[in-house]
Amino acid sequence: MKHTWYVTFEVPPDGTLSKRRHPRLTKTFETEAAAKDFARTKFNDGLIVTAGTIIPHVPRVAIPSVDIPAWLGSARQVDPDQ
Repeated sequence: MKHTWYVTFEVPPDGTLSKRRHPRLTKTFETEAAAKDFARTKFNDGLIVTAGTIIPHVPRVAIPSVDIPAWLGSARQVDPDQ
């Protein structure tokens, strides 16, 4: 299985600590479409999400949290193996 995409998302606070940092988790995916589906779910849950391709795959794609809504709305598919 060749995972070329990742989605990193903020872990929602569980209420056990009064002053909690914002830890993040990352999940990897084989395709951009699978990454988008997962990212859309986390984004719709109100979490901060970032995504991109895993190094050393090119072209290198990094999607910061401010660009996630546009990425989720686009039909564009990037093939990291080109």
